[in-house]
Amino acid sequence: MTKTFDCIIIGAGHAGIEAALATSRMGCLTLLVTMQMDTIGLMSCNPAIGGVGKGQLVKEIDALGGEMAKAADTTAIQYRRLNMSKGRAVRSSRVQSDRVAYKLYIKSILEKQRNLFLKQAEVLEILIDGNAVKGVKTNLNEEIFAKTVVITPGTFLNGLIHIGLTHFPGGRIGEPASINLSQNLKELGFRIMRFKTGTCARLDGRTIKFSKLEIQPPDKNPVPFSFTTMKTIRKQLPCYITYTNQKTHEIIKTGLDRSPLYTGIIKATGVRYCPSIEDKVVKFSDKERHQIFLEPEGRNSFEYYPNGLSTSLPIDIQLKMLHSIKGLEEVVITRPGYGIEHDVVDPTELYPTLETKRIKNLFLAGQINGTTGYEEAASQGLIAGINAALRVKHKQGLILERSQAYIGVLIDDLTTKGTNEPYRMFTSRVEYRLILREDNADLRLSKIGFELGLLTKERFKKVLKKSQEIDAELKRIKKTRIFPTAKVNRYLLRYKSSALKNATTLEDLLKRPEISYEMLKKLNHSNKRICQDTALQVEIQTKYSGFIERQLSEIERFRKIEQIKVPPDIDYTTIAGLSREIKEKLIKFSPLTLGQASRISGVTPAALSILMVYLKSRQFMDSPKAET
Repeated sequence: MTKTFDCIIIGAGHAGIEAALATSRMGCLTLLVTMQMDTIGLMSCNPAIGGVGKGQLVKEIDALGGEMAKAADTTAIQYRRLNMSKGRAVRSSRVQSDRVAYKLYIKSILEKQRNLFLKQAEVLEILIDGNAVKGVKTNLNEEIFAKTVVITPGTFLNGLIHIGLTHFPGGRIGEPASINLSQNLKELGFRIMRFKTGTCARLDGRTIKFSKLEIQPPDKNPVPFSFTTMKTIRKQLPCYITYTNQKTHEIIKTGLDRSPLYTGIIKATGVRYCPSIEDKVVKFSDKERHQIFLEPEGRNSFEYYPNGLSTSLPIDIQLKMLHSIKGLEEVVITRPGYGIEHDVVDPTELYPTLETKRIKNLFLAGQINGTTGYEEAASQGLIAGINAALRVKHKQGLILERSQAYIGVLIDDLTTKGTNEPYRMFTSRVEYRLILREDNADLRLSKIGFELGLLTKERFKKVLKKSQEIDAELKRIKKTRIFPTAKVNRYLLRYKSSALKNATTLEDLLKRPEISYEMLKKLNHSNKRICQDTALQVEIQTKYSGFIERQLSEIERFRKIEQIKVPPDIDYTTIAGLSREIKEKLIKFSPLTLGQASRISGVTPAALSILMVYLKSRQFMDSPKAET
C-alpha cells in the first residue's frame, strides 16, 4: 500500500462511509482507517434509517450521490411513511433495516470502490506541517501522509461506557475507545465538550409473548428511499407496540440510587429529544405509561430492539423493568442497554465546509461535531468528503444554503450557533420546509451531485426529463379548461366537491383540497404519459403554489444578506458602534457572510446594520474607483 494519499478518512461509521465514498468517487486516492474492519457500517443503536426530519436528510444524501438510501432499500425489512395525516412539508420516510445485512452491504460497496483502500488500525495522532494537516500516525507506529484528513470517530473519541455503577472505556460495547486521538485534538488547541448518548438492551424474540402485543404493520404500498430503487422488498416484517406501566416506573425509581445519570457519575449532556427511560420517568412523572416499539433486528435474527427503553441502569433493574411490561414478562436480555459519554469538538471551530479553522485541510464530520443519529452523521460525512476532494482538486468548496437543503440547515446551525446538547434534525428547524420536501430532493440537488461527479450522466438525464415533464404538465393544466357538464358535476359531487357553474382550468380544479391528480384521470383530463412521481410533483406544486411563491420570495430576500461576504481579515475591534460582547462573538465565530453573522446568538439587528455599513464603506474604499 502506498504511504501517500489524497484523502485519509478516520472512522468507518455512517459519516466515514459517505466521506470515503465521496472522495474516492471524485477521483481521489483515499484511505479509510478503522479500528475494526468487521464493524464497518454497524448500526450501534436502533436498526432503522430515517424518521421525522431525518428522512429528508437521507433523500438529500441520495440526490447528491451518497449511499445511505440505497443501503436502506437493499436491506429493508419494513417501510413506514410518517406524518401522513399532516402536510407535505413534514412527511418523512423511515425504513427498518436488517442490521447484519446493512453492515455487509456497506462493507461490500467499500471493498469494490475504485480509488479506495481499507486499513485496520488506530489513529493516534494527526500530523501537522505548520498550520496544515499532512497525515496521520497509527498504533502500528507508521506515518501515512495525505493532502486532506477527515475525522469521523462517532462515539469512540474518549468513549466511556456506563451500566449502572460500572463504567469502562469503550467506543461501543466490546470495542476500545480512541483515547490518544482525543488527547491529540486537545493538544492541537480544539475546544472539547462532553456529550452523552445511549442505547437499549437487545431482547431474545423467542421469549417475547407477541400474542399479547399490538401489531404495527408496514405500509401496504412502500415508497423506496433511493430515487434509483425501482422495486421494494418482497415481504415486510411487522413491529410490535407495548407500554410501560406504574409498576415499571416504580422499579426504575428503586434503581436510581445506582443510576450513573442520577448519582452524578455521568456529567456529560444527554440527548434531550431522545431521553433514557429513567429520565422519562423522573421528568414526566405525570405520565402513566410510555410507548415501546419492538423492532426486529433482521430477517435471520431472533433479537429485538425495544425502541423507547434506552437506559444505563444496572442489569438487574433492566431485567426487572422489562419483566413488568406486557408481553415481556419472561423476556431474556441478549445484550444490556448502556450509556456512553464521548468527546465532541465545538462545531463553531468549523467553516461551513466542515474544514477546521485551526488546521487547514482537516475536516470533521459526525458525532464529533455534536450531532446524534446515523442520518446527521452521514450528511456531514458526505459534505466533508466532497469538500476534502474539492480541496485536493484546488476547487471552491461546497456550501449548501439553508434554502437549498436540510443538510444546509444542519451544518449552518452547527457552525454558526454551535450546540450545547446532542443535535438532532427536526422539520421545525427548517424555515423553508415546504420547498425542501423529501419528494423533490432529486430536483433540488441532482445537478450538484452530477457536477461533482457523484451522479452518472444517465441518472441526471432522468432527473432533467422529469423536471421538463413537470413544467410541461403545469403549463398544460394552466391553460386547459374543463366545462360544467352533467357527467363532470356528478363526479365532483360524488367526492364532496362543489359542482362547476362555469368553465374553469384544470389548475384551479386541482387546487381544491379534495381533488387529486389521479381524479383528473377519471375525468379523462390527465396526461397518461407522465409517471406517478411526475404527477405527484404537479399536484403538490399546484396545491401549494401560493405558499411556495411566498417562501421563494423570502428566500430571495434572505439571499441578499447571505451574498454579502465578510472578509476573513476583518478586524472587528476597529468597528465603532459594536459592543464588546458582539465583537467577541464575531471574532469567535468568524462568519463568512452577513447571513451567517445574523444567525449568531446575541448579534442584534442594530449590530448587523453597523456591520453592513462598515462592509459597504470598506468595499468602496477598496475599489479601483475609490483609489482614483
